[in-house]
Amino acid sequence: MAEYKVQKLLGNPASNPTENLDFYDAEMEDCTDSYAQYIAEQLANLQEPIVLVEQRLDFSRYVPSGFGTGDCVIVADDVLTVIDFKYGKGVAVSADHNSQMMLYALGALQLFDALYDIAEIRMVIFQPRIQSVSECVMPISELLHWAETELKTKAELASKGEGDFCAGEHCRFCKVKATCRKRAEYNLQLAQYDFAPPEMLVDTEIEAVLEKADQLVSWASDIKEYALQRAISGKQWNGYKVVEGRSNRKYTDEAKVIEKVKAYGKNPYNEPELLGITAMTKLLGGKKKFDEILGNFTYKPPGKPALVPISDKRPVWNSAEKDFETIQEEK
Repeated sequence: MAEYKVQKLLGNPASNPTENLDFYDAEMEDCTDSYAQYIAEQLANLQEPIVLVEQRLDFSRYVPSGFGTGDCVIVADDVLTVIDFKYGKGVAVSADHNSQMMLYALGALQLFDALYDIAEIRMVIFQPRIQSVSECVMPISELLHWAETELKTKAELASKGEGDFCAGEHCRFCKVKATCRKRAEYNLQLAQYDFAPPEMLVDTEIEAVLEKADQLVSWASDIKEYALQRAISGKQWNGYKVVEGRSNRKYTDEAKVIEKVKAYGKNPYNEPELLGITAMTKLLGGKKKFDEILGNFTYKPPGKPALVPISDKRPVWNSAEKDFETIQEEK
C-alpha cells in the first residue's frame, strides 16, 4: 500500500492493492498517506530528483549474495537518500549508523556512483504508527571506510562459518536466517515470560518484549516461509500440509467491464482507476446483479500454496495439477 501511494504521487501507473489485502483499515490508510506526504515534502525543494520505489539494492560486493529492497531511494545533486518504511508498532528504530540502512546505502551507491558525484548519504527510517522519523547523514567516505574495514571482514568470516554469531536486525540478510541456531536462541528468550497477558507483566518485562517483538515476528515469518518451501519440495511436516491459498477474483477484460457498466448507466471508475470487484459489486446493487452484468468477465486465479494444520478442510495442494491449470490459462 505504501508503494502504491508513492507511485501515484510520482505519476507512475500502479494498481490499487486494497482488493487483495487481507488486513486494511483506516490506520493503514492514514499511515501510508503520511508516508507519501513525507516523500512529497522531501522532493518539494529538490531539482530534478531521481526517485526509485521498491528498488532491489545489491550490496554483494561487500556481503556474499547480499541484497535488500529499498522502499524509496532519492538522488539529487550530490546527496543519496535511502528511506525505509517500517509499519510495525515496536520500539523506535534509530537510523544513526544503522547497519541495515548502511547496507542499503551501499546497494544504492552501486546503482548511482558511476553517474553522479555523490558526496553524502542520508538514511531515514519512517515509522508512522509510533510517530518516529529517524535520520542519519554521513559523508560517503565514512560509509565506504566502514564497508571496507569492518563489514567486508565480518561478512567474509560469516560466509566461512567463522567469527562470533550475533543475532539482530542484520539477520534478515543471512542465507541461513530461518535455521540459524543463534537466531532461534535469541528470539526464544521471550519464552521465559510464558506468553503471559500484558497486564501480568511488569514494565521491564514489557520493555524487553518490545525490544525483540519486531525481530520475533520477522523470524517467525522466515520459519514459516522456509517450512512452506521445503513442503512444496516434498518435505512432510508432522501435523501440517500444503493447500491452495485463497485468491480474489479479477477482471478478464477491463475494456468490456467498462463498456458493460456504462451501458447499465453507472460510472465504473473511482477516478482515475477502475473500481475493484468488491466496490463494483456494491455499485451494481449486489452479487446477483454483478454476476448478471459482469459474470462472464471475471475469473478466479489459483491461490498461492499455503502451509496449514492438517485439520484444515481444504484438499492437499497438487503442484503438477496447478502448473497444468496455469498453462491452460496462458493459452
